[in-house]
Amino acid sequence: MKTHYRLHYAPDNASLVIRLVLEELCLPYETALIDRRQHQHETQAYRALNPNGLIPVLETPQGPIFETAAILLWLADTHGALAPAPDSAQRGAFLKWLFFASNTLHADLRILFYAEKYIDATQAESLRAGIRPRLRRHLGNLDALAKEMPEWFCPGTPSVLSYYIGCMMRWMALYPVQADHSWYQLADTPYLQDILFQLETRPATRVAIAAEGLGPTPFTNPTYANPPEGSAI
Repeated sequence: MKTHYRLHYAPDNASLVIRLVLEELCLPYETALIDRRQHQHETQAYRALNPNGLIPVLETPQGPIFETAAILLWLADTHGALAPAPDSAQRGAFLKWLFFASNTLHADLRILFYAEKYIDATQAESLRAGIRPRLRRHLGNLDALAKEMPEWFCPGTPSVLSYYIGCMMRWMALYPVQADHSWYQLADTPYLQDILFQLETRPATRVAIAAEGLGPTPFTNPTYANPPEGSAI
C-alpha cells in the first residue's frame, strides 16, 4: 500500500500520540526522526513545515499539519474512525474534551515540564508546585468522563482522546526528570487506570513500544525511552 503520510517525531514526544493513532488506523506511514539534542526542530527546513518549531508534524497529501489535536481530529475525520462523526450527537461533547486535553491539560503539562521557560529559574519549583493541584483536578474530571462515556474508551474501539490522555499520563509519571512524582498516583483515577491497562494490550501500542523503546508497560508503569534518541523506522 502506498504511503501517504510522513510523521516527524522524537521519541516520547507528542508525536507518540500520532504514531499510536496511525497504527490503530492501520495506515501506512514513514517516519523522520527529529534529533532534539541537535536542535533539528529549530532548523529552517523543519520550520518550513512548522514555523513554531514544535513536534509533531504530519505530512499529508493536503500538506503538513501541526498541533497534536489538529492532527488527531484530521485523521479521525479523514478515515472515519476513533472519534464521533461530524453528524453524531456526541460530536460537540467529544470535541470539547479533546480540546480540553490539548489546550488545558497539555498546556499545563508544558508548564510543569518546562517551568524555566515561563518564569525565572529560581522560582521554577514554586510554579511546578502550584500547577500540580490543578493537574490533579484535571485528572479527576477526566476520570469522571471515562466513567460517564465508556464508549469513547472501550478496549475494542479506543478513540484519539484515549490515546492522547494515555500518553499524557505516561509523561506525568516520568517528567520532569529527577522531580518529585509522588503527587501523581495512577490508582487515584481508577477508570483511567483501567483504560491504560487496556491500551497496553493494543497492537498499536506494541508497535510503538518497539519503535521508541518504551518498555513493556508504557502507560501503567512507564520507563524512559531507550535509546532516548530513538530510531527512524
